[in-house]
Amino acid sequence: MRIIFHGDNAASFSKGFAELVGSEAQVRILPDVLATPADQEAYAQADAIIGVKFDAGLPKPAGLKLFHVPGAGYDAVDLALLPAQTSVCNCFGHEQAIAEYVMSALLARNIPLSDADQKLRRGDWAYWAGSPDRVHGEIAGQTIGLLGFGHIGKAIARRAKAFEMQVHVANRSPVAVSDLVDRAFTLDQLAEFCGSVDAVIVSVPLTAATTGIVGAAEFAAMKPDAVIVNVGRGPTIDETALFEALQAGRIGGAIIDTWYRYPSAAEPHILPSKLAFHELSNVLMTPHMSGWTDGTIRRRQQTMADNIKRCLEGSALTNVVREGRSDA
Repeated sequence: MRIIFHGDNAASFSKGFAELVGSEAQVRILPDVLATPADQEAYAQADAIIGVKFDAGLPKPAGLKLFHVPGAGYDAVDLALLPAQTSVCNCFGHEQAIAEYVMSALLARNIPLSDADQKLRRGDWAYWAGSPDRVHGEIAGQTIGLLGFGHIGKAIARRAKAFEMQVHVANRSPVAVSDLVDRAFTLDQLAEFCGSVDAVIVSVPLTAATTGIVGAAEFAAMKPDAVIVNVGRGPTIDETALFEALQAGRIGGAIIDTWYRYPSAAEPHILPSKLAFHELSNVLMTPHMSGWTDGTIRRRQQTMADNIKRCLEGSALTNVVREGRSDA
């Protein structure tokens, strides 16, 4: 099977991939821009493509059996342009890493290890036990709000419960109260949900329905010391409403890992928003790193290799976004 890894992102999963698939794998790595006829021909003749995008500017791989996104989001893949027989799959495996990121960020807001370390190196015992003026916070007993209860939301809920937090969930489909969920809301109760928690964690995918799902009304409903965390997609939170809420101090802060602008070849060092989030002291900014760990790469490699082997065997695929038509 001719397997193409298209682009730098996909290429991250290529090391050792042939060994996972077996002797029938012919692996080739292509750049993001298919500048040469040889690259274009290799892409067009692929049996399986691993990549993050497909659009009209790419050669049409007429015999393509499988297009596999090496992540969860497939909003950059134009499904209608792919051949009818092509199955499209995605993969997860990032929920463990993102859940750890969320918990570490919440812990860092309550337990100032870095600041205590820096101050003590100067002889400043700022957090020394023994005085109510020097106490720091804890997350036990706080309420975490999960907007979205898919792979990521469930992984965060399990860890939050280990820290003795209350868990509230807002989700498109109903979620039952359980050992993991203390209270559930529907999306038409979003303002009430936001007002009920100490931290709002946004992990919904980006769709027409979720674009700007958190806006000015939700920020107005939040507690004044609450924090919002975005590990889903940047535009699920209204950019201007978020900036204004932070700038005005209407909420306690934000932890932002997914953004509104990303680097390109033309602008490799671009700031992640048109607005000056980088000038706000109540924002922790990270460069879309929460799910990018060695464990994520390893788990996603295995998912993609398993699906290619299933494709070779004619078995049912996992994580199917679109089933290929056998009559095409």
